[in-house]
Amino acid sequence: MSLEDFIIHVYVLVDDWFKKEAVILRKSGFPPAFSDAEVITLEIVGEYLGYDKDKSNWKYFHQHWLEWFPQLPTRTTYVRQCANLWVVKQRLHSMLCEEMGVKESSVHRVDGFPIPLCNFRRANRCQLFRGEADYGHCASKNMTYYGFQALVIVSSVGVITGFTVMAANHDEAEGVFECLSTQKGLLEGDKGFIRPILKEDLANGNQLNLQTPLRQNMSDSRPKTYVNELMRDRRLIETVIGQLTEQFNIQTLRARDRWHLTVRITRKILSHTMAVFLNVTTGRSPLHIADLVSL
Repeated sequence: MSLEDFIIHVYVLVDDWFKKEAVILRKSGFPPAFSDAEVITLEIVGEYLGYDKDKSNWKYFHQHWLEWFPQLPTRTTYVRQCANLWVVKQRLHSMLCEEMGVKESSVHRVDGFPIPLCNFRRANRCQLFRGEADYGHCASKNMTYYGFQALVIVSSVGVITGFTVMAANHDEAEGVFECLSTQKGLLEGDKGFIRPILKEDLANGNQLNLQTPLRQNMSDSRPKTYVNELMRDRRLIETVIGQLTEQFNIQTLRARDRWHLTVRITRKILSHTMAVFLNVTTGRSPLHIADLVSL
């Protein structure tokens, strides 16, 4: 679709959701001249296009789309309005997941990835997120870093249904429960999730069957074809993480506190989910998001 159609589709979906849910954000005073639906539309579209900085996002629409959004406020007002809508964006993401029925999917996949805070050599001088970030090691990249690690759960078609961020030294398995809501069925993970107690807790408390490849020194009674299929299924969540890191730049932190970090990650996930939603509703492959819009 064209960029114009993309903007229109996103705005209509967001505005319809506001009207349907009758979202009340302000108990008194006048509503803003630039509506909340317009703000979220610009955030979603801007993230998709790579304008993930607050300044570059506002500047792009001010220079190129002011005719469409004549009430666009000053940059500081726009940025403040964006940040204050983070809970609304989480609810909108949940609605998109419900519309696609992905949380009721019988298959889910979980994996993690690093979010470095700064170069390792200057980590001892970094003052950001003191007491929250820490040193960690990414086995897949053979990289020691200072910062956070993210954990993501996706459905069988690649829709993000759960996400959390924790210090880099935390065990991945500790964050699984923070990502869960109503998911049930099969949960596929990598070898980092080999925890008998985790498997038992997920089965008893969440009705999830955790399955992972086993290490070479562990005996596996499962059919080899099943294990090979389990390994192939990992490509889907690796694709999602690749999109988050490359197109949505999720590994670059532009925040100085946990709240602003949550704000930025929330809109990246919402933008990714919106792109998947539009693919699904137009009959395209869900994760073919790079060519969703003809630029």
